[in-house]
Amino acid sequence: MKYVKKPVVVEAFQFLVDERPDWFIKEYGRQIVLDGGEPTTRCEIKTLEGVMKACKGDMIIKGIQGEIYPCKKDIFDASYELYEDS
Repeated sequence: MKYVKKPVVVEAFQFLVDERPDWFIKEYGRQIVLDGGEPTTRCEIKTLEGVMKACKGDMIIKGIQGEIYPCKKDIFDASYELYEDS
């Protein structure tokens, strides 16, 4: 069998490129990951599949059930297009 993904609208931002949205700050705060006490250019996000790391330029997505997870930019671009609210 073959399936087509249902069209859904998600919120997302590019890590360390775009301003962090309130929903991300509420969940993870402003200081994301400390490495030896110093801020780093990555963050660790707890998901149902375990802890996933996001690096600068990765997309961080808030899914339809409020779950937060990272996605590489090229995969995001192949899977999503900008939604224009009308």
